[in-house]
Amino acid sequence: MLDTITSINSAVNGVVWGPIGLALLFGTGLVMTVRTGGFQFGHVGHWMKNTIGAIFTNKKVTAHTNKEDMAISQFQSLCTALAATIGTGNIVGVATAIISGGPGAIFWMWVMAILGMMTNYSENVLGIFYRRKNEKGEWSGGAMYYLADGLGAKKGCRALGRVLAVLFSCFCVLASFGIGNMSQINSIAGNMSSAFNIPNVVTGVALVLLSALVILGGLKRVAAVTEKIVPVMAIMYIVGALIVVGAHFTAIPAAFAAIFKGAFALPAAGGGILGYGISQAITWGFKRGAFSNEAGLGSSVMVHSSSNVREPVQQGMWGIFEVFADTIVVCTLTALVVLTTGFVDLETGHMLSDVQGSALVGQAFSTVFGHYGPKFVAVSILLFAYSTVLGWSHYGTKAFEYLFGTKASVGYKVVFVGMVMVGATMKLGLAWDLSDTFNGLMMLPNLIGVLALSGTVAKITKNYIERQLCGRNIAPMWSAFEIYQKEEEAQEAAEVQLDKAANE
Repeated sequence: MLDTITSINSAVNGVVWGPIGLALLFGTGLVMTVRTGGFQFGHVGHWMKNTIGAIFTNKKVTAHTNKEDMAISQFQSLCTALAATIGTGNIVGVATAIISGGPGAIFWMWVMAILGMMTNYSENVLGIFYRRKNEKGEWSGGAMYYLADGLGAKKGCRALGRVLAVLFSCFCVLASFGIGNMSQINSIAGNMSSAFNIPNVVTGVALVLLSALVILGGLKRVAAVTEKIVPVMAIMYIVGALIVVGAHFTAIPAAFAAIFKGAFALPAAGGGILGYGISQAITWGFKRGAFSNEAGLGSSVMVHSSSNVREPVQQGMWGIFEVFADTIVVCTLTALVVLTTGFVDLETGHMLSDVQGSALVGQAFSTVFGHYGPKFVAVSILLFAYSTVLGWSHYGTKAFEYLFGTKASVGYKVVFVGMVMVGATMKLGLAWDLSDTFNGLMMLPNLIGVLALSGTVAKITKNYIERQLCGRNIAPMWSAFEIYQKEEEAQEAAEVQLDKAANE
C-alpha cells in the first residue's frame, strides 16, 4: 500500500514540480509582468516607498485596529505572510539548491523571484478585490474566492470556478498539516536536539502549548505575535549572515562569478565546466525559489486579504516586497554564506563538504562563530520554522472555513495544534513528500485563476496608476462587489472629513 502511494505521489509530484508546473509558474509571472507594464521595474521607488518606507512615515500602515474591527494592519499582514514564507526554505532550501544544482541555481532563484513578484502582486490584488466578510465580520479572501467569484463569473465558467475553488481549498488544508506544520516542527525538533541536546518530546510539548495559546486566539493574536517575531528573526539572521560574508569579503566577487557562470554552464577559468549543467541549475533554482517565497501557490494572499487596506494595488505592492525580502535579500545572503566560506569549489561548482541542508549552513557560520555557528542556525530555524507554522495555521483555517463554514474552523485549529506533537516525534519521510505534492497542487488552480483574471489585474493596476500617479479624477476599483465598494467609499469620505476637521 505504501509503495503504491509513494509511486503515485512521485508521478504527481513530477508533474506539479516538474517542467510543466515550473513552466506554468514562470509563464504566469512573465504574463503578469507584461500585462502590468513591468510594474515591479517601472515603479520600484513607488512600491518601496509605499511598503518598507511607509512603515516609518505612515502611521496607518502599522496602526492597530480597534477590537470591534476584525481586520489587521498592513504591517501585520506582511509579517504574518513573511512568517509563513521565511522558513526552512531560506536556509535548507538554498543549501539544497546549491548542492543539487550548483551555484548557478541561485541566479535562477532570482529570476523566479523577479517574475514571482508580479505573480504575488496579482494574487494580492485579486484577493482584496474579491474578498468577502464572514459571519464574524472578518475579511475572507484568497484563491478560492477569486476562482469562484472571478473565474466563475465568466461565461460558461461558473462550475469550473467553483470546482477549482474547492480543489484549491482541499489541497491547502492538506498542505497546511505537512509543509505548514509537521515538516517545520520536525526540522525544529531535529535541530534543537543536535545543537542543544533537547529531547524531541520536550520540544514538542513546549511548541504545542505555545501554539495553543497563539493559534486558538485567532488571527489577531497570530498577527500580534508575528509582527514581533518576524522583524527580530529577520534582522538577527541578516546581521549574522552579513558578519560571516563580511569576514570572507574577498571571496564575494568569485561567488557572484560562480553564480553567473553556473547559471549558463559557462566554461570556468581552468577550462572545466562549472556546476552541474544549465538544466539542473534552472530546475533547482526555480523549484527552491518557488518553495521559498511561495509566489504562485496562492497561500499568502489569504492573510493579505485580511488587511485593513482599501486599495488592491497597495496590498499588491506588499506582495512584491514580500518576495523581494524573502528571496532577493534572505536567500541571497544564505547563498553567499555558503559560497564565500570555502565549502564549494567556485571554479567547478562542486561541493567540498559532505554535509547537507542546515548542517552545511551551520558549518559555514562556524567559520566565524566557532561552535556557536550551528547553534545560531538552530535558533534561526526555530524562529523561521515556527513562524511558518503560525502563518500556515491561518491559511489552513481560511481554506477549511471556505469548505465547512466559520464555526467549523475551530475544530481545524484544535487538530492543527495537536499535529505539532506528531511533527516533533515522528519520522516524516512520506508525509513530507505528500505535503510537498499538495503544496504544488495548490499552485495549479491558483495560476489558472490568476491567468484567467489577468485582464482584471491589468485594469485595476491602470486605474490605480491613473488616480494615484497621474492625478486623474476617476472612480476607484476597490471591490468586485457593489456593497463593499460603497462601504469603502463612505469610509473614505468620513476619513477625509475627519482630516479636514483636524487641520482646521
